[in-house]
Amino acid sequence: MAKKKRKKDLEKKEEKIRSKKDSGKVKEKTKEIKGDKEIQKYFGVLIVGLVIGLIAGVALLSSLSIEKQSTLTADEAGQKAVDWISNFFEAKGQNVSIKLVNATDTKEGVYQIGVEISGKQGEVEQSYYVTKDGELLFPQGIPIGEVSKRPKQGEQQQQNQGQEQNLEIPKTDKPDVKLFIMAYCPYGLQAEKAYLPVYKLLKDNADITVNFVRYAMHEKKELDENLRQYCIQLEQTEKFYDYASCFTGGDGNYTKCLLEAKVDKVKLNSCMARIDEEYNVTGMYNDKSTWIRGKFPMFNVEADLNKKYGVKGSPTLVINEAVIVSNQQYCPSGDIKCVVASVSRSPEAYKEAICSAFNNPPKECDQKLSADATSPGFGGGVGSSSSGGCAS
Repeated sequence: MAKKKRKKDLEKKEEKIRSKKDSGKVKEKTKEIKGDKEIQKYFGVLIVGLVIGLIAGVALLSSLSIEKQSTLTADEAGQKAVDWISNFFEAKGQNVSIKLVNATDTKEGVYQIGVEISGKQGEVEQSYYVTKDGELLFPQGIPIGEVSKRPKQGEQQQQNQGQEQNLEIPKTDKPDVKLFIMAYCPYGLQAEKAYLPVYKLLKDNADITVNFVRYAMHEKKELDENLRQYCIQLEQTEKFYDYASCFTGGDGNYTKCLLEAKVDKVKLNSCMARIDEEYNVTGMYNDKSTWIRGKFPMFNVEADLNKKYGVKGSPTLVINEAVIVSNQQYCPSGDIKCVVASVSRSPEAYKEAICSAFNNPPKECDQKLSADATSPGFGGGVGSSSSGGCAS
């Protein structure tokens, strides 16, 4: 049963935490656009202007004030680039603020930098590349070695059709299924709402769980809710479906949902306090130096699983050790199994994907569920898209 398996996993993790601190890092965010269409349009004009300027003549940064060195640190080169971009916008009469968010080395021999551009309409983050001597700035990196390997348009269409028609998910007698989410991510909520009817239908036939991404993008309340759902699954499994259905399908009022699902609050609070202490959840929230890029607090309760499956954001579906993605470009790097399949965020699509992972599908797989994609965010209703996610 999922409950026993989860307890066993917890025991292993408790043993690990006594001997070694986890050192995994979540891949840094390279691009995030905030706001509505007007904000996106406003910054789109600014950024297009900058990109045109860069393409027209790759930016020469040598005139800026940093002392000449054959190789600069990532931060030095990044700041030099930021100064140049600031001067560019100032010359164009644009009243914007430019800030270096991150600067990292790459295997291609250049630095990748994240830049935050703030103006009257809000803010946007962009990714650029700068040479290690700080002399040249590029709007983006294009892996030309990969271009020659890409199939022609007709071949790509055939491949995409084949991927959509064939779910090559590994089969087992009792599939292991994990859905990684952030409790307040709109798209995580969308996926969880579609997943829960399948959880209820197949929980006696498969090891099926809701799991949590290693970082949180939606304030302290997300860390708390991740812990809450984790503990209900762990110690009060029979209450989880009712609680999670109430939480995701309503307005996120967890107090009301705990009452409706008849969750033992004393037992829940004890579990949450224990897990919080063991994985330093609150401590990492309070210590801003442990946040990703100073913005997102870590949630290390299932860090080992995140690392094992290369989880990058919410939602991420894993079936029988294979990460299910809609496009090959989203496959995790390394030796992690990956299956490219078109799985919409509807109960029926999730059911079909999971049922395809049985050697001998149970009779429950014959039951039809809703084929409508659920809506992003809290509440009921039908969604118009099965794309989108929360990722750094």
